[in-house]
Amino acid sequence: MFMTRCLTGIALGVALVTAAAAQDAPQIRIATQLSGTVNWELTTITSHGFDAANGFSLAVQDVAAGPAAQVALMGGEADVIVSDFLWVARQRAEGMDLVFLPYSKAVGALLVPADSPAQTLPDLAGKKIGVAGGPVDKSWLILRAYATQKYGMDLAGSTEQVFGAPPLIFETALQGELDGAVNFWHFNAKAEAAGMRPLVTVATAAAELGLDPETPLLGYVTTGAFLRAHPDQIAGLAAASRAAKTLLATDDTAWADIRPIMNAKSDAQFEALKAGFRAGIPAPGPVDEAAAARMLALMAQLGGEDLMGKVTTLPEGVFVQPGS
Repeated sequence: MFMTRCLTGIALGVALVTAAAAQDAPQIRIATQLSGTVNWELTTITSHGFDAANGFSLAVQDVAAGPAAQVALMGGEADVIVSDFLWVARQRAEGMDLVFLPYSKAVGALLVPADSPAQTLPDLAGKKIGVAGGPVDKSWLILRAYATQKYGMDLAGSTEQVFGAPPLIFETALQGELDGAVNFWHFNAKAEAAGMRPLVTVATAAAELGLDPETPLLGYVTTGAFLRAHPDQIAGLAAASRAAKTLLATDDTAWADIRPIMNAKSDAQFEALKAGFRAGIPAPGPVDEAAAARMLALMAQLGGEDLMGKVTTLPEGVFVQPGS
């Protein structure tokens, strides 16, 4: 009994010290959708104390969507958001001092119904394809370039496209109203769990185009001013992110803890989402800037100023990584 009380007292003391440390630590405000996949990692960071262990306190602010997060960062209402390095490159080229810390290399795919006769992209000629986002969606542009290079096919000209929000494309695809769908990776994971199959992945298409599928498209984004003023906090965020990724990559019980916020409607969806997140974890170490530059050049060529503004080459200083 005495030993039990001692151990309980020690555990309580450790908890109080950890809570006090978290309360006293400098805060990083991150703006993101609480319903999005980024929050899986952020929740893992806070619930396991990876922020406190790395010298900062993480405060998560809910925003409606990516553009709202960008406005919050630009307006000084948030210290960090998650966006893609292409947006950061465009902003740097236009005079905004933003920097990028890798978060995920996850990309989507073009899915077709399980009973579709299509085996390659040319089989979709004359068919209807749903695309999450708009005509300059990055996955769609890569697939278009792949179709041209591999098959001499104008994918946009030979198919009918329906552009819409990711949930809408997901639902209409499952209802059989589309012959193919290009969507974000987590919607694709759910669609595959429901029986759809990938006709071609964006990673495969990118590799065929000479791009590196290991290039992390998404990352934590902050201002250069915040990085210079708080280098230890950004280093701490990088360490906390890696600790959370390592845990989620290796420990299934960590997923049980965050399943309530994953919006998984079935065990099959849950397992598909878990596998998709794990597949998107980038390797540690510096970003291959030459590979990133090739991706940017292709996006500038295909998406033009609507996507990339006037930037056609990778500006210096985009990536925050040792040796990068």
